[in-house]
Amino acid sequence: MRDDSASTGLVFPVPYVPTLGPVHPDAVTPGLWGEVVGNSGTGRFLTHDPAARWRGAKDEQVLVKTVVAAPERMMVPTLLGRGNSLLTVHHYGLLDTGRAREEAGKLAADHGAGDARILWLTQEPHPDAGRCRRIQLKTFRGIEPPPDGDQVGPLHAQPADIRATWPAFTQVLGHEGFSALDDRMRTGTLNGPVLIAATGGRIVGAIGPMATLPDPIGRVRLLPQYFGVLPEHRNAGHGRALWRSAMRWGRRAGADYQLLQTELGGASDRLCQAEGLTTLGFVTTITV
Repeated sequence: MRDDSASTGLVFPVPYVPTLGPVHPDAVTPGLWGEVVGNSGTGRFLTHDPAARWRGAKDEQVLVKTVVAAPERMMVPTLLGRGNSLLTVHHYGLLDTGRAREEAGKLAADHGAGDARILWLTQEPHPDAGRCRRIQLKTFRGIEPPPDGDQVGPLHAQPADIRATWPAFTQVLGHEGFSALDDRMRTGTLNGPVLIAATGGRIVGAIGPMATLPDPIGRVRLLPQYFGVLPEHRNAGHGRALWRSAMRWGRRAGADYQLLQTELGGASDRLCQAEGLTTLGFVTTITV
């Protein structure tokens, strides 16, 4: 069942908007969905799209004709890329995983997608269904806690011998996005500083790039960062020091809040919960 008003009037029960990702609950409006649909397929980024900082073209579009908006469930498919593309079906509400996989497989075949996945957006976690991430909200109020005395600072301001250990650090944590971060640094497409923690003459942790962007209703959002600590240096306080330094940076930059996704039960998830972040919902990724 398809609701013809879906292309202009969806309001998402979990603050996660297809092609945009997590959005502040106050900014999830029918008007925002209208913007997303109107921009779909143009190759342009909306001015408040966090992905706009990486430049290039917006290569994900909403398959508007296949949107399902019904009282019992909402389904919004998107297509990323051309040729060997990725079809993502965003499901909100109750989900029959068997039926959902069949629908996603058929949509992928219909649109020539090489891969397909389901993102199940819920108020409660469903880790048994697939990889589960928590959507978290950090709101800036007053003075941010100090970083417990650890030596954290911008990578570019470090002595040359410390900076020289950056490539080795990014190789170890390449699977956490640091290879891509290093590539952007090399090509000059990084849009903000990277903060690092160093000990024993080498980089052991990093968070960045640090950047802000106005959201759909004009509030300043601290954009998500790559964040990681070398395995042999974890549980020593470096992660908390990096996180608190990043939040102090965000506060000084005028940020009102930050949204991020953390692997349920992982180190970053536990840290953010301990630091008092608010849970907005959960994203479970189901392979097709």
